[in-house]
Amino acid sequence: MEMISVCMTTYNGELFIEEQLSSILPQLSHNDEILISDDGSTDKTIDIIKSIEDSRIKLFQNSFKNVILNFEFVLGEVSGDVIFLSDQDDIWYPNKVKDSLKLLLNNDLIFTNLNVFTTEISKGKLMYDPQRNYQGIYRNFLKNHCVGATLVFKSYLLKYVLPIPQKIEMHDMWIFFISSFYGRTNYHKLPLIYYRRHGANVSNTGGKTTNSFLKILQIRLRWILVLLSRIVRIIINKK
Repeated sequence: MEMISVCMTTYNGELFIEEQLSSILPQLSHNDEILISDDGSTDKTIDIIKSIEDSRIKLFQNSFKNVILNFEFVLGEVSGDVIFLSDQDDIWYPNKVKDSLKLLLNNDLIFTNLNVFTTEISKGKLMYDPQRNYQGIYRNFLKNHCVGATLVFKSYLLKYVLPIPQKIEMHDMWIFFISSFYGRTNYHKLPLIYYRRHGANVSNTGGKTTNSFLKILQIRLRWILVLLSRIVRIIINKK
């Protein structure tokens, strides 16, 4: 059986971290792991994680003050065959692990829709139209639909993903783009997580961008250059 590594970064997540971990742990086997890298929380996040007392949880206390560096660190600690990325404040569907592993039978990376809620999950709404397909780089070039909290991928892709370039805005889009060159990726139209919206969300996932069209093109041009640079380096290293 393949070993699962759940990768989570935390920062002042005391309000929701216990509920999130409670939705994940029952879906894992005793051989799996949850890697948590805390980025200098000043609330009770660390105490709550330690109070759970589960040997599958491996906690790292860091002080990067940077979301991308924090995720890069925790990805570097992976021991498993399959990686699930996780936010600190969401709730996993009870069938997330089972359904994700089934989707990975014919893919190397999958990302899914999200059920977005604020206070009550029963009042959640899908982030993306289930009738539309967001698979492929060209469908995510101007607007990213690959949300990191839904990403599940095979750990062999880390040799292409790491290190994460410092010139990019977020890790999720990078993982999806570079993995699209070296593996088979797929989008699942149904949600497998409840995505919580609150005042302290790190990103504006699913929201409207404040960037102009020209600014978006400039950012994407930088992405293309970074991707090409990584691909060239990989080719050179293989020679």
